[in-house]
Amino acid sequence: MIKLFITSSCASCRKARRWLQENGLPFNEINIKTSLTKQDLIDILTHTDKGTEDIISTHCELYKQLNLDFTTMKFSEFIKTIETYPLLIKRPIIMDESNIQIGFNEEDIRVFLPQELRTIQRLEILEERWFKEVSNSL
Repeated sequence: MIKLFITSSCASCRKARRWLQENGLPFNEINIKTSLTKQDLIDILTHTDKGTEDIISTHCELYKQLNLDFTTMKFSEFIKTIETYPLLIKRPIIMDESNIQIGFNEEDIRVFLPQELRTIQRLEILEERWFKEVSNSL
């Protein structure tokens, strides 16, 4: 099952939700502000390559105001900080058993499609490009 971690005010979150719905993919929506759990954070972090560096929004005003250094912070402190300030997390976060996408990227999100559907879409794109090239050469 796909998990979609969002906030309601985030435009990228709405795009991710719409994309999942349009592609008929079932997902569990989790509001970062109200429903994020310690286990969710652990699951997210285990899917990342760089841990907290991948999920913390260092460009947000809140991060700058708090002047935090996650590189020296103990894990328990990190969890408490995110529980207190969940909007420090980048969003949306889209995750299943083996994949994670942080932020919305229309190309990368296709990883959540079943393999056979990705193959069909890839063939359709190649066919469309081929027709354009043939039409342009005539």
